Order: sequence, then structure tokens, then C-alpha cells
Amino acid sequence: MVRRQDPGSSSKDKDNKQEIDENGVSDSKSNVKETVIKPKSQKADQSEDDPFEPLVEQLESLRSLLIKSAVTFVLWFVIIFATVRWWFPVVSMGTDIVVFGPFEVIRFYIRTSAAMSLGLSVPFICWYLWQYVRSGLIEQKNTQFLKGSMGFMFGLFLIGIAFGYFVVHPLSYFFLIEMGERNFDVLVTADEYMSFLLVTTIPFGLIFQLPLIVLFLNHIELLDSDLMKKSRKFAYFGLLVITAIIAPPDFFTHIITLLPMIGLYELSIILVRRKEKRAAEKKKSESR
Repeated sequence: MVRRQDPGSSSKDKDNKQEIDENGVSDSKSNVKETVIKPKSQKADQSEDDPFEPLVEQLESLRSLLIKSAVTFVLWFVIIFATVRWWFPVVSMGTDIVVFGPFEVIRFYIRTSAAMSLGLSVPFICWYLWQYVRSGLIEQKNTQFLKGSMGFMFGLFLIGIAFGYFVVHPLSYFFLIEMGERNFDVLVTADEYMSFLLVTTIPFGLIFQLPLIVLFLNHIELLDSDLMKKSRKFAYFGLLVITAIIAPPDFFTHIITLLPMIGLYELSIILVRRKEKRAAEKKKSESR
């Protein structure tokens, strides 16, 4: 006997086959999509978790810092070199200096312009450095301390330069010239004079940063006033060694140079002590 097929059942079978085919196609499409999407997500994760990305950003910031500093230095150099006839009488302070050839004149102008350009570029370079540090290299509390100390740093640098130019340089220079003229005819070349002027001015601009350095070390809890008091003798000896290195080789100039450095150290102790008192009072008020 031949069984008759139910038309309803055949249509159901066709529908089931279509559903199976559609499911199979959809599953295959989803698998294809998953295989296509997975590498993209992996690449995104790799780009997000790239350990070298912060380093690249810091190197780019450092590159920008160096470029801006170099441009600032070059601009100051061009301005100073072009106006040499106006500032040279101020730098020479009316002293008699000689040159032994045209090349020494050019070398003197270039060296003097470079030294003055570097000194005038220091505030701008410090500002560029502050912008670089602010990008996240150090903690927020340290950046706030540095930001509030920028004007203090510039002021100390200028005071140190002024002290070297108006006090240390003329006293030591004329003392040595007078001592040499007792037995010799002294001829000072422009190159020697400039070297002596730089030695007696620039280092003092850096040495006068001592209070700021001490305050920063106290701010990051590496130094306190008690430790500075206990190590006062060793600090004085270190200052004496620094004075012997940077000051001209005469006892009178050493004394003139050493006394302000000792005063800066004692001033640093006073500033640190006041800072510690303010911090202690702030903690007491917060605990209440």
C-alpha cells in the first residue's frame, strides 16, 4: 500500500529545512563576524595597554622642551651679539683690557654673547621645564610647591648674579691686579677678563638657590631643621670646599664668598623651621 503524503507535513518539513538553513547561515555569518571582530578588539586592547605609549609621550614633550629652549637661546644670542657696542662698556666696567688679534675679538664677542644669552634664557628654560614636569612626572603636591617657588627661584638667581657682579668680582679683580702691579706690568686680555667675570658671577646665581633646594627637600620629607642643626659643622665644611673651588685664589675673596653662603644656610634653617611650625599647626587644627 502506498501512503499518501500530507501536504501540511511537507510544508512543515520545508519550513523546518529553511529554518535550519537560515540558522546555519546566520551561525556561519556570526562566526565570520566574530572572527573578523576579534582581531580588531585585540588590536584595540593592545593599543590601550601599550606600555611604550607613556614613554613616547614623555619623549615628545622632552623634544618640545629642548627645541623651545634652543630657540630661546638663539634669539637672545642674536639680540646680544647685534648690540655688543652698547653692553660692552657695562661688562668691562671701565677696565683696560687688550686683544692680540682680530680672531680673539670675535671669540670674545661670541663667548660673552653666549654666556649672557644662557643667563637670560634661564627663566624661560625653567618655565618650559615646569610645563614638562607638570604633565605628570611628579606628584601633584610637588608640582604645586614648584609652581609657587618659580618667582622665588628667579629672585634668588638675580640676587646671586648681582652679588657676584657688584661685590665679589670688583673686589677680587682689583685686588689681584693691584697685587700683580707691584712687580709686573699687568696686561689683561679680553678672554681672560671674561673668564674671570663668569667665574665670579654665574656660580653665585646657582649657590643662592640653596634655601629653595632645602625647602624642597623638606617638602618631600628628606630633610628637617633638626638634621640641619646637627650637621651644621659638616655643612660649613662643604661650603668652605665649594668656596675654594669657585672663588678666586685669595683669602679675602674666600671670606667675602663664604659669609653669604653661611648666611644662606642659616636662613634655610629658619625657613624650614617656620614651614614645620605651620604644618604642625595645620595638623592640630584639622584634628580638632
